[in-house]
Amino acid sequence: MLRELRPSLRMLLVLTLVTGIVYPLLVTGLARLAFPRQAGGSLVVARGRVLGSSLIGQSFADPGRFWSRPSATSVPYDPSNSTGSNLGPTNPALLKAISDRVAALHAADPGNRLPIPADLVTSSASGLDPDISPAAAEYQVARVARVRGLDTLRVRALVAQCIEPRTFGVLGEPRVNVLALDRALDQLTRNGGTR
Repeated sequence: MLRELRPSLRMLLVLTLVTGIVYPLLVTGLARLAFPRQAGGSLVVARGRVLGSSLIGQSFADPGRFWSRPSATSVPYDPSNSTGSNLGPTNPALLKAISDRVAALHAADPGNRLPIPADLVTSSASGLDPDISPAAAEYQVARVARVRGLDTLRVRALVAQCIEPRTFGVLGEPRVNVLALDRALDQLTRNGGTR
């Protein structure tokens, strides 16, 4: 039996080293060489401080900022806990969550009579989306402009500049990265509303 067991244990050791250590280190090293920004998490850094990732949404509650799509994760936008709500369209918990989100949007901008885009009140399948639809950004323009003391036309033009087209022209939908838009908004505010 030992004669049969030794080759199996050697094979287990060799394959553990190759597939558990050598291969992951090789792939990670090549990724860091070929795509250093992406392999490092696509972090957005300003003045030596990490502001976030361009691939993972963040929770913004300041009325002077554009807000992200809601996160379904127990700790909002926690990448180690990516999940959707898994609630069906008639589930009372989902309906209450949507109703609460609609109420929060109305409370933050009571004069806004535009229809609320679905992505401002529903979470995505991953719960981590960094992007919102152009309609969701447009819905927030008046509130952000009012709170920041900016002209709505200038904020609307900034949103238009930040719209990313479909990937390769055919995949997905046009979108706005909320962190990039808020950074551009900060820059516009620093420049006194002109750019």
